[in-house]
Amino acid sequence: MLSPEEQLHIIKSGAAQIVPEKALLEKLERGVPLNIKLGVDPTSPDLHIGHAVPFRKLRQFQDLGHEVTLIIGDGTALIGDPSGRNSTRPQLTRDEIQANVKTYVDQAFLVLDPSKTTLRYNSEWILSLDMEGLLKLLSHFTVARILERDDFHNRYASQQPISLHEFLYPVMQAYDSVVIKADVELGGTDQLFNLLAGRELMEKMGLEPQVCLTLPLLEGTDGVKKMSKSYGNYVGLSEPPEDIFGKVMSIPDELMVKYYRLASNVPVDEVDALEAGLAAGELHPNQVKRALARNIVSLYHSEDAAIAAEEHFDRLFKEHAAPEDIPLFAGELVTNDEGLVYLAGLLAESQLAASAGEARRLIDGGGVKLNGDPVAPKTYNIDPAKLAGATLQVGKRKFIRLP
Repeated sequence: MLSPEEQLHIIKSGAAQIVPEKALLEKLERGVPLNIKLGVDPTSPDLHIGHAVPFRKLRQFQDLGHEVTLIIGDGTALIGDPSGRNSTRPQLTRDEIQANVKTYVDQAFLVLDPSKTTLRYNSEWILSLDMEGLLKLLSHFTVARILERDDFHNRYASQQPISLHEFLYPVMQAYDSVVIKADVELGGTDQLFNLLAGRELMEKMGLEPQVCLTLPLLEGTDGVKKMSKSYGNYVGLSEPPEDIFGKVMSIPDELMVKYYRLASNVPVDEVDALEAGLAAGELHPNQVKRALARNIVSLYHSEDAAIAAEEHFDRLFKEHAAPEDIPLFAGELVTNDEGLVYLAGLLAESQLAASAGEARRLIDGGGVKLNGDPVAPKTYNIDPAKLAGATLQVGKRKFIRLP
């Protein structure tokens, strides 16, 4: 078994903050498995590798011999997480939440070890609270403390509405930690207030407070905005292997190490060596990125699928003579009322065609390719998910890479 210091080195890899780090080391020094908590609200049925970042960190804890409690926030999702919001999040119905739960859990277990994971639903204790229990719980928090939170503070200062039910969110997330007696809670950097609220509530209720570990948000394939389906810069866990491989190959070189630390299962000492080798100019970035793409494909499919995806990528870029320095389209993928992108307009805006009319003629004549495959005639509108990180080609020499 690794020493506490060796475990801490692995745990810190890719982490943004550990609060307080000394307390985590003390917990590790006891030599008993820790209870590591992650709460997720099933607000969407489909996950991308940005969503999987905390799952990968949980898996590291599991591989080190610790236990994980994954809390499905079917109770907190009724409130809506206000983190990072400048307006009230639309509330989901219980039916909408339940529709998302199954695929969410199935995709989480693509990463986590089920034998070391306890799955809990926080509706079990949140929705069973009576008024007396709720009042006792709320008495541990002050309005001033809640308003210290940046998003609430900014909305209050700018006179933006804050619904009273939103104040309950950090309280209920904190209560989750009390119920399961968490040793460590994970979350994004935007979750630090919620995690610290859990630490504070545990202490007030006579429990050993949890350690808070935050992870940075993962930029998408455009290398700028956080990974999001709405930005079209995501890599979905359930996407075909060749799509995952191609999208990972499209990320900027400067993000490779971050992706290795947050989105792969490559051992931390190997990532440390890769980072040093890249910095010293001893490793070729393209080969390092290929290894990353193979690793990520194999995590969600198989090693054979990763090899086949790389071969598909090579056929696309070598046999079709695509250049390695394809320019990135600088605009945004604008969708119509049906949620589709007008492909002919995109070709004209990106100057792959002189006009939308010419673009339609090129599409109908088989002169437009998406990731090396001809676009079918009359395909003027297209799902933005098919364009994320994709390569568009017109003729033999015109290419753009989409964010």
